[in-house]
Order: sequence, then structure tokens, then C-alpha cells
Amino acid sequence: MTSGLAQPNILACILAGGQSRRMGGGDKTLLELGGKPMLSVILERLTPQVDTIVLNANGDPARFRDFGLPVEPDPVGGFAGPLAGILAGMNYARRQRGTITHVISVAADTPFFPKDLVKRLCDAVPQDQTVIALASSHEKLHPVFGLWPVALADDLHHWLASGQNGKVLAFVDGYDSVEVAFDTAAETGLDPFFNANRPEDLATARSAMNAIAS
Repeated sequence: MTSGLAQPNILACILAGGQSRRMGGGDKTLLELGGKPMLSVILERLTPQVDTIVLNANGDPARFRDFGLPVEPDPVGGFAGPLAGILAGMNYARRQRGTITHVISVAADTPFFPKDLVKRLCDAVPQDQTVIALASSHEKLHPVFGLWPVALADDLHHWLASGQNGKVLAFVDGYDSVEVAFDTAAETGLDPFFNANRPEDLATARSAMNAIAS
């Protein structure tokens, strides 16, 4: 068993395909944070960690034109949740016909995720086995932050197409997986996977950004 993945074989997929009901609709990731769209903050954190990034989003992709990212919609209908976005990333990776073997999933409303997220998830899985790695903090799993073997794309497509439970952990339970624990973010004092789900969460994120900038 060879330990640790080579990071050039990783594609990052930012999951922005949800309906943002608790924020009142629209694109949470385009809301202002620190004087720029939240997606810009996420890209500043993610770009140093990976060579290739794709955005999973539904609707008109033109609204993301300024970010220079390929945009992949959910490959299954009905807003099937994060798993549909992960499958979108896997499908994009397979179409590149390159050496991409794994997809890192990142939530589009979580601006303070760890700067070593990709490295630590890659270090946690063997190169020669089909293993999913999921991030955690404070003994809580964050399954939308994971490392997914592209080899599972067909399985995931069949899972979603057959109407199975769209919850991430329900799918993960069928495969080998590892948990990678992260500590509180020193720069903000927040859980590193704090997400801006509601207006009051966005206010907290803005306060944290102001503290970082000061």
C-alpha cells in the first residue's frame, strides 16, 4: 500500500448548486464578504492548494463569468444535493482524459476552510485503494468537504439516478472512508468549516473578515 496521493492528480470542485433557501434564495457565494464576492475569498484560499478548479452551479453560468472557472451543472435533476455536485466534478474530471484521479469537494459558502485542506486529505488516503476522505472538526463530520475517487463516478450516478437517499453519508457508508480532523481556525477563532447559511451567519463571517484585515 502506497500512502498519500500526488496532488497534481486532484481536481477541486466548489459546490454552489444549492437553492440557498435559508439565505432567502439566490447565490450565497456571490454575496459580499470583505469587499468582494464570497467566491473570490474561497478561490484565494483554494487556488494555492490545487491546479484545477471547477464550479458546480445550476442556472445561467454567465453570472460567474468574471471568475474564469468552468461551470458544471448538476448531472441529475431535482436538486439532489451535494452528491450531485460531487458527481458533476467527477464527470468533468473524466472528460479531461488526463491524470485526475480524485475530486476535492468544497462548499461555496464556507470561506475559512483550512489552507492545508487538500494536502491533509490527500495524505490520509492510499494511492492504490478506493478510499473516501472526509473532513471533521470538533468531533463533527463535514461531508461536503471530502476527497472522492473518480473511480466511483458510475456508482454515484447509479445511486442518484435510482432515487437513493441524497445525503452524503448514506452513499459514503458503502465504501471505505477515513476521517481527517481539523482544529479551530486560529485566524478567526471559528470552526474552520463555519458556513454562511443564514443572514446572521453572514454577519458573523463579515465580522471575522474585518478582524483578519485589521
